[in-house]
Amino acid sequence: MPEEHEESVFKSLEIWQGKKLLTGAENMAVDQLLMERVGDIPILRIYGWSEPTVSFGYFLSLADAQQAFAEPDLTYLRRWTGGGIVDHRHDITYTLVIPRGHYLSQARGAESYRMIHQSLAAALSQMGVGVRLTRVDEGDGGLACFSNPVAYDLTNLAGDKIAGAGQRRTRYGLLHQGSLCAEVDSNKTGKALASRLSSHVTEFIPPNTFFKDAAALAAMRYATDAWLRKK
Repeated sequence: MPEEHEESVFKSLEIWQGKKLLTGAENMAVDQLLMERVGDIPILRIYGWSEPTVSFGYFLSLADAQQAFAEPDLTYLRRWTGGGIVDHRHDITYTLVIPRGHYLSQARGAESYRMIHQSLAAALSQMGVGVRLTRVDEGDGGLACFSNPVAYDLTNLAGDKIAGAGQRRTRYGLLHQGSLCAEVDSNKTGKALASRLSSHVTEFIPPNTFFKDAAALAAMRYATDAWLRKK
């Protein structure tokens, strides 16, 4: 069971509320570097996008994303995590990086998903947003993430999905990439979520070379046609 007290998932947490908008490839590279370089303290990152972007889970195809969202001038992006197809033009995007020594990195996927979304639900309720944590799959089986609520996603009180995520476990720990569609302020949401995840929250400050390294990784991997069309 978790080692923290019952109201917090983590003993300590670092939060990074990025003000610089990045491309999809750069955002994915930043998340990968955070995962590979995380220390003992989990990191919550809140971020935005510099261009209209639709991302799709690692095991899906570019054709799937283009069929779900066919508007012109969209940038399509394959994520490192699983999950469905997400339109990032209107969402709040966050990443939670959890070191491998933490309970959630070792837990089953459904358990880590549930605990993180319980904290997000509590944060949204604190902000006056009515939400419900689903207990079973309630969607239509489609690939578009927000038309397909699965177990432990969040819906509003009308039953519409407002929060989902994709996860990936690596030798470094757990990467959780989440998306929230609700009319709330991203900075306030980030702070509210952080306070629900931990009672001891400090600011994460990236090293001086971090964005340079992320840009290089983005160009080498996430921005390439080979990655986008990966089979």
